[in-house]
Amino acid sequence: MSPLRTTLTAALTLAALTAPCLPAHAAPSDPWVRSWGNNNLGQLGNGSLVLQPTPSDVQGLARDDVKELAGGGDIDKNTFAVALLKDGTVRSWGANLTGQLGNGTLTAQAFPATVAGLSGVSEISAGSNHALAVRAGRVLSWGSNAKGQLGNGQTVADPTGVQKLPVEVQSLNKVKDVGAGCDFSAALRQDGTVWTWGEGANGRLGTGDNTVRNTPQKVKDVADIVSISVGCAHVLALTADGTVKAWGKNTEGELGNDSITDSNVAVDVAYLDGVARISANQYTNFAVLDDGSVSAWGWNAHAQLGDTTKVNRTTPVPVDALQGVTDIVGGYDYSLASLDDGSVISWGGNGTSQLGDGTVDPSATPVKVLPAGSGIAHVATAKTGRSSFAY
Repeated sequence: MSPLRTTLTAALTLAALTAPCLPAHAAPSDPWVRSWGNNNLGQLGNGSLVLQPTPSDVQGLARDDVKELAGGGDIDKNTFAVALLKDGTVRSWGANLTGQLGNGTLTAQAFPATVAGLSGVSEISAGSNHALAVRAGRVLSWGSNAKGQLGNGQTVADPTGVQKLPVEVQSLNKVKDVGAGCDFSAALRQDGTVWTWGEGANGRLGTGDNTVRNTPQKVKDVADIVSISVGCAHVLALTADGTVKAWGKNTEGELGNDSITDSNVAVDVAYLDGVARISANQYTNFAVLDDGSVSAWGWNAHAQLGDTTKVNRTTPVPVDALQGVTDIVGGYDYSLASLDDGSVISWGGNGTSQLGDGTVDPSATPVKVLPAGSGIAHVATAKTGRSSFAY
């Protein structure tokens, strides 16, 4: 047994925690954050290490208390999650090899625990091995800093030299949102500018070069941005006029500009306007338009775009099967959405039951995870993993 699983097993024994797997059609009055899919590292937060083929309860985490939830990790390795509560505190759970739980240790935990010293937080995000939070307009970061993704002016290459407690990102204030990529970070300031730091390969920092940066740098020629969403190695930025900019890795068509060429400066995502919300995932993207329709582009080898094909899309295509979407996200090889009737649907790969329908069968069309009236308005995934959340 690996040291990580031994630590988790011991922690579970000491805490005497158990979490039954509840049916997908749980009563609409169920008050808890739900989770399902891969759970090899306790990332579902239900007190176990058991794969969950249908939604289970996250231990002690009521969805009415949660403002935002983000999953991190790297294709089911070092997988974890963080939740921002409406009272401004943060909880974390799952693997902790790089200190990404922010609790001052490298000890994993299979249930949510409060991150000590964090209060007054307004936004969070989780990357492959680090996490970010916004407090009073300043950014805090913790976890791995191997590529300078913590933005504190240092670059720690030694994998044991991690930051186990939140530290402040240098020279950045008036921040209203953050996004953690696989090994880099981005922040949106109140003035509509975007700043990035960390790994620079594929142009993911948008600074006009591919240089690693350990302090924030302003993204070139980007202004009037109202929201950002960060994939593994690319960024989407929604402008005030409802169009979308993108930069970074483009091997699978992530930038949506009808090419597969990386870009270290922002480019326009083609054929998109009237966009209300954006969602950048590992190598896929979604845009929810003002009329409630959805377009998708990027990697599609597992039919995760929802257009019933397995063809990569280098420009956005309409996804006719998606209507009434309130939230939409993607994991490694699948996607997940909540609808305005309170239901949750999923599609794509399903090798570890990440679709939540009780099977391991993939689906190119949406399957029902939670029924209408379940009270769910938001969904989250481990961005590069196979673990799902609804709240």
